Amino acid sequence: MTNQPIHFALIAGELSGDILGAALIRALKQRYPQARFSGVAGPRMVAEGCEAVQSIDVLSIMGIAEVLPAIPRLFKLRAALIDRYVREQPDVVIGIDAPDFNLGLERRLRQRGLKTVHVVSPSVWAWRENRVHGIKKSVDLMLCLFPFELAFYARHSVPAAYIGHPLADQLDDTVTPLQGRQALGLSEAPTLAVLPGSRGGEVSRLAVPFAQAVARLASQMPGLQVVTPIAKPGLRAAIEAARAAHASQVSWTLLDGQSREAMQAADVVLLASGTATLEGLLLGRPMVVGYAASPLTVFFLRTLGMIKIKQVSLPNLLCDAPVVPECLQERCTAEVLAEAAWPLFSAATAAAQTRPFAAVRQALKRDAGTLAADAIAELLSR
Repeated sequence: MTNQPIHFALIAGELSGDILGAALIRALKQRYPQARFSGVAGPRMVAEGCEAVQSIDVLSIMGIAEVLPAIPRLFKLRAALIDRYVREQPDVVIGIDAPDFNLGLERRLRQRGLKTVHVVSPSVWAWRENRVHGIKKSVDLMLCLFPFELAFYARHSVPAAYIGHPLADQLDDTVTPLQGRQALGLSEAPTLAVLPGSRGGEVSRLAVPFAQAVARLASQMPGLQVVTPIAKPGLRAAIEAARAAHASQVSWTLLDGQSREAMQAADVVLLASGTATLEGLLLGRPMVVGYAASPLTVFFLRTLGMIKIKQVSLPNLLCDAPVVPECLQERCTAEVLAEAAWPLFSAATAAAQTRPFAAVRQALKRDAGTLAADAIAELLSR
């Protein structure tokens, strides 16, 4: 052992990765107060003391059509990170989400003798199962957020640990919609939260049908108010344009961030498939999920038969039943979205959907940051 502080390299993708990374850094600092943290980081990770080698935004890309133009830039970034960390020799390299980028990076660094951990299993149990062979070569340890993932990795002899989800440790499902509206200064009127995604591609495809669905719902429910958290400043223009073109008469409040607060204020949530659906589940809010990938991405997925599951949203996967309406691709239209959302403004219908959420919350609430730090400490001790 040297006197140098332990160095953790963290490579995070997406806003959800920033949340996970920040929770992990907090827990690791409890074990290793003098530790150094560096990597691809978001604002929460930076606030916890991570040196940002690059912004998390560089990895916030999803879909085949969206990734293709960015490939040269991503290859350049990966090469730079490999050079840096081969030179600096961190004690552990921790990839957080962004599997298409991180697993390749982890594999190359592991081949050079570095210990590697991946947090957030890619959905190999849902599609492209053969990726597990690459994962086995890439990681010394896979940290799983969902309980059903452990059995999959055990079958393939990949070291894995279940840590639960940090959002389950953070989110409070006792806040009522009325309390949420008061916190945001909204009226007591029925409220719909609309979250068309955190990536430019998502918003470009979902903002219009979501706004059109808002207009339909408002015509059925005079006085309906809408609240939308804008994940990044660059997404505001597209959302404002959709609102102005299709729902200009609706009382619609835009927030900078505050997705949690927006959902707490809502009676019903209309949102893109992704981590936000898990937040909605943990907050106990009824929801409708919409999603439309690019035509090129859909072509590849359908032609190659790469999808193994019928339900795609996390609430339906975790509840093991289709409790949440999913309006995907051709069905992601104003008519279908509004028709699915309208009944959820009924208390009885909303309660029927959200009733299974409590068991999921209980299973996921495990102090994920601490369990992740424990597993990483065990890896370091070997």
